[in-house]
Amino acid sequence: MVKLIALYKKPSDTQAFDEHYNNTHTPLVKKMPGLKKLEVSRITSAIGGEAKFYLLAEMYFDNEDALNAAMASPEGKAAGKDLMDFAGGLVQMMIAEVAEDA
Repeated sequence: MVKLIALYKKPSDTQAFDEHYNNTHTPLVKKMPGLKKLEVSRITSAIGGEAKFYLLAEMYFDNEDALNAAMASPEGKAAGKDLMDFAGGLVQMMIAEVAEDA
């Protein structure tokens, strides 16, 4: 299993960010083919100081081929366009292999 990770810096207007993320972006992400699970975590604090990040989203897929197919789909392209439009300067995207036996 692999996951696509989106790590967001804190936006200047958290209320507007949350509204768009919850009402527009998340429904687009949930339409991506092959998505097994979407897990969203709001970051509330950091050990030893102020948190530099605001939100962590993890999107799980069976394998990297399924992830790539989802990203290339019309639904994936729509979610990607929306992401760049509202949070392109805030987000870092990463792909991770899930260690299922850990």
